[in-house]
Parts: sequence; structure tokens; C-alpha cells
Amino acid sequence: MTEKAVIVAHSGDLDKIYSALILGNGALSMGMEASIFFTFWGLQCLKKGGLGKGPLSRMNLLGLGKWMVKSRMKKANVASLEKLMNDYKELGGKVIACEMTMEIMGIKEEELNSEWIDEYGAVGTYIMEAKDAKITLFI
Repeated sequence: MTEKAVIVAHSGDLDKIYSALILGNGALSMGMEASIFFTFWGLQCLKKGGLGKGPLSRMNLLGLGKWMVKSRMKKANVASLEKLMNDYKELGGKVIACEMTMEIMGIKEEELNSEWIDEYGAVGTYIMEAKDAKITLFI
């Protein structure tokens, strides 16, 4: 049985979405299966044009902090969120969009980037993904 990493992307903060995708790509690169369950503010990142729109979790400084972090990431050759998401999908990573969050926040399927989403599910879907996972993370 292949080892699995399951990540809950609860936050839509730029640095936290970077973390979720970098960790997901890392797990896939090491031969593991990986799933990211996007819920609440994390789900906002799956909206068309929404990836990378969130603030920094700290030191946002009215947007200046976000600009500085993006600039430093570019200098360090860190891939963009779009590239990380595309790499994650190409490596076989699974993306699950939370249906309950969609209902609560009034998000419709057509508002989301369907090419990234493998499944729409709720808590049972997450539990089935996580129950045999070697690694589970909440970001």
C-alpha cells in the first residue's frame, strides 16, 4: 500500500497556500499519494483567478508585505502558486473541494477552476482520505 499525505487547506493566506502546495508536491515527489482538502477560506483559492489573492498570515502591511514576500520568493526561484498547483496535478495530486463550504459561502461549481478539482466532498470524504494516511496536516 502506498503511503499517503492528506492536507487540509483551511486558510487562504498566501504563505499557507504556498506551504500546502509545496508539502503536497514534496510528498508526491517522494512517491507518496497526496490529497489537499480545500475548505473555508482555503476554498477561495480554487475560485477562478483566486489562487494567490489572499493576504499574508502576518506582516501584510496593507499589501506591502505580500509584495515583499513575492519578490523574495521570485529571487529565490520559488515557483508561482499556479506552477506549484499545475505541478501538483501533473504529479497525480488530488484536490477535493468542500461542498459544505460552497453551500455556506454561496460558492457555485462554475466559479471554481474545475480543471484542478478531482472531487467535491464533505467531512466523510476527508475522513476516508485521512483514515489511513501516514501524514495529515491542517494548514
